[in-house]
Amino acid sequence: MAQQEFAGIDAAELTEYTRRRQWPLLLAGALKPAGSGRVYENVSPVTGEVIAEVPDADGDDVHAAVQAGTAAFPAWAATSVSERVAIVRKIAARLREHAAELGALDTLDGGNIIRLSTADVMAGAAMLDYFADLGQALKGETSPLSPHAVHYTTPQPIGVVARIIPYNHPIMFAAGKIAAPLIAGNCVVLKPPHQTPLSALRLGELTVDLLPPGVLSILPGAGPATGEAIVRHPQIRRVAFIGSAATGLAIQRAAAETSVKHVTLELGGKNALVAFADADPVRVAAAAVRGMNFSWSGQSCGSTSRLVVHEDIREQTVAEIMRLIDGLSLGSPFDERTDVGALVSEQQFAKAMSYVDTAREEGARLVTGGEAFHPQGWDRALIVRPTVFTEVDTAMRIAQEEVFGPVLSVLSFHDEAEAVRIANSTEYGLTAAVWTNDLRRAHRVAAALEAGYVWINDSSRHFVGAPFGGVKSSGLGREECVEELLSFTETKAVHLSYQD
Repeated sequence: MAQQEFAGIDAAELTEYTRRRQWPLLLAGALKPAGSGRVYENVSPVTGEVIAEVPDADGDDVHAAVQAGTAAFPAWAATSVSERVAIVRKIAARLREHAAELGALDTLDGGNIIRLSTADVMAGAAMLDYFADLGQALKGETSPLSPHAVHYTTPQPIGVVARIIPYNHPIMFAAGKIAAPLIAGNCVVLKPPHQTPLSALRLGELTVDLLPPGVLSILPGAGPATGEAIVRHPQIRRVAFIGSAATGLAIQRAAAETSVKHVTLELGGKNALVAFADADPVRVAAAAVRGMNFSWSGQSCGSTSRLVVHEDIREQTVAEIMRLIDGLSLGSPFDERTDVGALVSEQQFAKAMSYVDTAREEGARLVTGGEAFHPQGWDRALIVRPTVFTEVDTAMRIAQEEVFGPVLSVLSFHDEAEAVRIANSTEYGLTAAVWTNDLRRAHRVAAALEAGYVWINDSSRHFVGAPFGGVKSSGLGREECVEELLSFTETKAVHLSYQD
């Protein structure tokens, strides 16, 4: 299909297109089926229909990709940074040229609303350009450690590295997360999520003529076996994963059982937005709705899914949240006017609804949502109305566990110490937000919160260049910054004596 045909395409037309075409792996510089010939059926959370047969990569495919990457690595590592930068910029340009197509694929495949799926394409391209801009940061240092000698360091690429990405922003992660390792001179094995593989596979088609064979492989798989084969492969010494805490622990365990590997993890969150009595309830409510990421059906690890609000402004804030939610448009994810997307799978839909039931049983008060929504003509769409519970306490599961669905929990507090205690009462520590007009309190509370990324009088927004990552069970390492680039290198120290 011509690119202009994807603008405004409907689900039926797109499904016809995705069903009739082949979806190949990118492996060893070629587009090919899985070595076993196996495929799995990919179901849309928007239509409930099978939309594609996806190649099911196995351990043999992983090994072939690693061998191809190992063979390609010396030449790719020796390629000048400026040449690698130029190639990465071409990948970004290809994404922008195909933004309507890639966005439409993500909406059909993952349920994200069309305007945000298309924005994700642009965000992925921007991340490619950002790391291209950082190419010149790959430099060492000299140190005056002794007379008659030069002491310096150089950053060296690692070799074949792995990136395992989640389903909530498929093309943004597929494109954006290959940027740092490629710029650093590594070869990459990318494992897209089994629920939303189509845009990553299309990325492989768009880049096959840009990168030398073996530098990038894209391997989806129906189950955990593909990812486990990647993590356990002894020649992959660097693994970066984005996903759940439980899977992150499994990856650490599997990696440690195989060989010494550098593993970074961006994991889940049960993030608190803490609003003090001097904050404007209208602005707090807007931040809470934005921070909950209802547009992505709450499927974001950084969502501020706990509103920890001072009792003096609780009622006003909740009333304003209700008003804002009432103004959200629910409908087809392919409609540009729609504000709320679908959950990615029946499993995730059932999980979100089970938390609604559990919250009721534990005594939380449901004030809005908590039920499925089916747009006219879309009776199989996995959409849950934006949901808010009040009268939540820290012992409840919805105050402790990541729902990864459109469920906001409201807790209240009396003083600053209690607010901090509530905010820090979970195993997670990814993001947090503080709302107050007291500058001293803002800094004091931000310092006390156990989170890797804190907004003050804001929520949800990312700023490329600001390190993103968590503490506690929310992960290890930082991304979207220079640290991510350097994490795909190893430092070599060199000592050159010029004394006779």
